Amino acid sequence: MAIDPKDNTALIRLARESGEDVQAEPLDLGLRVRELRKEKDWTLEQAARKAGLARSTLSKIENGQMSPTYDALKKLAVGLEISVPQLFTPPQQGQVNGRMSVTRVGEGKRQATVTYEHDLLAETLTRKKMLPYRATVRARRMEEFEGWVRHDGEEFLYVLTGVVRLYTEFYEPIEMKRGDSAYYDATMGHNVVSVSSEDATILWVTSLS
Repeated sequence: MAIDPKDNTALIRLARESGEDVQAEPLDLGLRVRELRKEKDWTLEQAARKAGLARSTLSKIENGQMSPTYDALKKLAVGLEISVPQLFTPPQQGQVNGRMSVTRVGEGKRQATVTYEHDLLAETLTRKKMLPYRATVRARRMEEFEGWVRHDGEEFLYVLTGVVRLYTEFYEPIEMKRGDSAYYDATMGHNVVSVSSEDATILWVTSLS
């Protein structure tokens, strides 16, 4: 889904919509194994290799075409880096079972707008509590924005390169250079512009709960 370049809050809204919790259903072991595999962003081949199982065997387990033996369950648990009981216990809301996502330089999912260019980080994780992204600040003047950007939650901003000016609805503009940071209520109108000769880059972390 493309982001409307005139609506910078669309990035936050899409992240919230993709992370909504679904009504819990009776455990389906095959579905549970598939979800655990996809949380790690592994292909069938990768997961099967780590578990010491044939790809066809893992495929049949995920599709409910085979009831795995206890030995196969142990191999699955070891390969997925969890305990056997966790295979049968869906994660409870608010709990995290050792999830992790690494985003290498240049691997962030890119979303461009008129005023910013975002690289979404930790894109493979679902139901995140916060949205981290690196942004290149293209805007040079407040007039380039169609009003204030505001959305639910709180936000943390950290300047990576260049110099920016942070405009907020209730405070005087603040000039910030590399290493400076700000934490603020995102329901308060806010915009960021570059004031250095080059486009500044910043790290933004937005809460989604």
